[in-house]
Amino acid sequence: MKLKDFAQHIGLSPTTVSRALSGYPEVSEATRTRVAQEAARLGYRPNINAVRLATGRAGAIGVVMTKAGDYQFSEFMSGMAERLSGEDIDILITPMAEHDARDEQQLYRRLVESRRVDGVVIHSPRPDDPRIALLNQLKLPFVVHGRSATDVPHAWLDIDNEGAIRRSTEHLLDLGHRRIALLNGRAGLTFTTHRLAGFKAALAERGVEFDPKLVTHGNFTDEIGFRFARSALEQRPRPTAFVAGSMMTALGVYRAARSMNLVVGRDISVIAHDDVFPYLTAENMAPSLSTTRSSIRSAGTRIADLLLQMLSGRPATDIAELWPVELILRESSRPVPKDAEE
Repeated sequence: MKLKDFAQHIGLSPTTVSRALSGYPEVSEATRTRVAQEAARLGYRPNINAVRLATGRAGAIGVVMTKAGDYQFSEFMSGMAERLSGEDIDILITPMAEHDARDEQQLYRRLVESRRVDGVVIHSPRPDDPRIALLNQLKLPFVVHGRSATDVPHAWLDIDNEGAIRRSTEHLLDLGHRRIALLNGRAGLTFTTHRLAGFKAALAERGVEFDPKLVTHGNFTDEIGFRFARSALEQRPRPTAFVAGSMMTALGVYRAARSMNLVVGRDISVIAHDDVFPYLTAENMAPSLSTTRSSIRSAGTRIADLLLQMLSGRPATDIAELWPVELILRESSRPVPKDAEE
């Protein structure tokens, strides 16, 4: 059945039917419901190209993929795909070999000019992110995975990064640890700024002096975790605990400990931020890993949903979600060893 025939059959114009099926806000809820019910009853499925012509929409959401954090990106995209399945909306992934702010801004300009996407998702925002100002100026709907301190209004979804690292550090302090190392993400990003603030706040509350030599910034990789942990453990006095920014850097800390004949959970303690990966679980590590838990897949699902809401007319200023993070204690965090060097 063609769009024209279906519209005539239910007594509406083809444009109204197309807009109802696409969720346009100017179509009443009653009309949208009626059209959806009739489409299901008659087995009508719109021709996606015809719908795009009628509505002026591209039928796609854009996402820029950088080289760093590929394992996290795949989980996020899986969450988006779960939400968008059945919506007749594609995901346009544009890879970038190197993260360059000017190149990425030019990329967004091209997407707008080509009208290939209806909205985009911004990852790894900075406190004053120029991409937010640009997209606001270009009037392209977007949702930020994270958030920015910019005055430009923007829709965002973030986790409580400051609270997560603060709680992890407080737990280690409760266990008697005083030399605690932090493996943070890339410097200058909003979430790494928040995590460092949480780390410093926990130390300051207990009167523990902050030592910048016990903090590193970088991509979340096993190799970076290994190199920093190995170097830190060769210091005297060495750290007795590590707060790892991801599961991958925690793997590096575990490997560094083994290389020095140290036992995690006995000689050193480790807590990591866990993004709930199906192929890497904290429970199955030896020893099991204490974590602050959040699901990046769930974030992908929710951000796709929020972007759909924006495309249906929800204002960006109405969207600001801060998700709490749960602290889960396992075998890798234990009281400071009695013979620890202080």
